[in-house]
Amino acid sequence: MATAKKAGAAKKGGGSAAKKSSAKSAAKKGGSAAKKTSKSSRSSGASAKRGAGGSASKRGAGGQGRANAAFMKAMQPSQELAAVIGDRPMPRTEVTKRLWDYIKKNDLQDAKNRRQINADDRLRPIFGGRRNVTMFELTKLVNQHLREP
Repeated sequence: MATAKKAGAAKKGGGSAAKKSSAKSAAKKGGSAAKKTSKSSRSSGASAKRGAGGSASKRGAGGQGRANAAFMKAMQPSQELAAVIGDRPMPRTEVTKRLWDYIKKNDLQDAKNRRQINADDRLRPIFGGRRNVTMFELTKLVNQHLREP
């Protein structure tokens, strides 16, 4: 009977030694116990599966992904907006780019508050008659002057 207890203790001891070694390897990896390691491996596997079909895989090493089709659709600017950016249809991204080029070229950003854009005679009709708008309101106001060709 004593030998059976010793054999059982040896098994238990052998099992605890294996647990200790796995705990040491888990500690080296950054986990504190074997249980935590197994949980983290399960959760990382699930997140890896989610990441495979998610937006992380769409972006390349440079962080560039596929553009949204709605942004790339060519839109016809109104006459007021065409006076600033040109009259041919272009995507919203190009409209924003050209508008910012115009703002920077004519030094229309407020000197003290760079988020504020001061309107000149060409921009005032686009801004709804306002003398200045914030850069966050800019897209909303410009979208009112775009339509499908």
